[in-house]
Amino acid sequence: MVDALERAFADERPRVLAALIGFLGDFDLAEEATQEAFAIAAERWPAEGEPANPGAWLLATGRNRAIDRIRRERTLAAKTKLLEAEQERAGTATPDEEDPMEATDFPDERLELLFTCCHPALAMDAQVALTLRTLGGLTTPEIAGAFLVPEPTMAQRLVRAKKKIKAAGIPFRVPADHLMPDRLAAVLAVIYLIFNEGYGGRADLATEALSLGRATAELLPDEPEAQALLALMLLHHARRAARFDADGEIVLLADQDPELWDEDEIAEGRARLDRALALRGRGSYALQAAIASLHTERECDWAEVAALYGELSRLTGSPVVELNRAVAVAEVDGPDAALAIADGLEPDLGDYHYLHAARADFLRRLERDAEARDAYERALGLVADPAEHRLLERRLAELG
Repeated sequence: MVDALERAFADERPRVLAALIGFLGDFDLAEEATQEAFAIAAERWPAEGEPANPGAWLLATGRNRAIDRIRRERTLAAKTKLLEAEQERAGTATPDEEDPMEATDFPDERLELLFTCCHPALAMDAQVALTLRTLGGLTTPEIAGAFLVPEPTMAQRLVRAKKKIKAAGIPFRVPADHLMPDRLAAVLAVIYLIFNEGYGGRADLATEALSLGRATAELLPDEPEAQALLALMLLHHARRAARFDADGEIVLLADQDPELWDEDEIAEGRARLDRALALRGRGSYALQAAIASLHTERECDWAEVAALYGELSRLTGSPVVELNRAVAVAEVDGPDAALAIADGLEPDLGDYHYLHAARADFLRRLERDAEARDAYERALGLVADPAEHRLLERRLAELG
């Protein structure tokens, strides 16, 4: 039964919480009701057995607990009447009765919750934190630890975000069609930011981002960029076991063992990419996913990678993308051509350690060791991640 509870928590919690937030219009009350519903399930399911529809049972239980709390506090009298009317209309059972709700009665409001958490009225850090808290199920200490901030700081961010949603009257709904492109872009950006935070070593965050990406792709099956983002994350995640060696040191793509790659995730990622392209997707995530797919080929087509980075650079105007194109150009046209591109990025990326690391690599391949050493040392002065610092130190030592 412990397995059943853990499975229900993983599978049903986001849906139950989203439905209760939509029903109650109150984040804190909905979170408390969800926690109480799972606590009651932990008490009753071992003796009574898992209900036929765990999600509906949890939703009914949480809703009834929320009603009881509102009654006890003698507040929101009008809301209590509305809730009682809704309970009567839906035929909701109390936790002591067999729950009559069918699967079709269990609303899936995760998408509404995702768009609420990622509303542009909230700061990006608040969007990320609230998304991880509500849909990811992470605790406040876990989120604080992931982003290296004190727990009280993260708790305040969450409190402010919830107050902002309430004070600004941010609606709990999917935006209208004409607002969808901009709002969807914010949702996908938050999910990808969470994935990138986890990709550097926090496996739990990467897993949460994949879960959020799957939910978004499932709920928006005809949105090419939602499919493409999931494809991109899957293709990167497929190489996770090969990215670090037994000592925790970074292993670059050229040195990775393809036998350690997850072929099932690669296949799923490519299928999602095919779906995005079939939907005429040609946005940034589709282009990045196409590049990631080429990187999982045993023999990478660097000319195609360079061409795709060129298209992505024209689309985004990002100097970081142009730096990535330089790395691909080095494999096609040689380090001289790549160095010319990288040198032109100095005004924009002077404080970006990857620029200096890439320049150092190009210079090393050109046997301009003194200049390469200077570039490695400049990169070392800018890098923060310990594993990347050690990688650069090894490269510098290899120069002799």
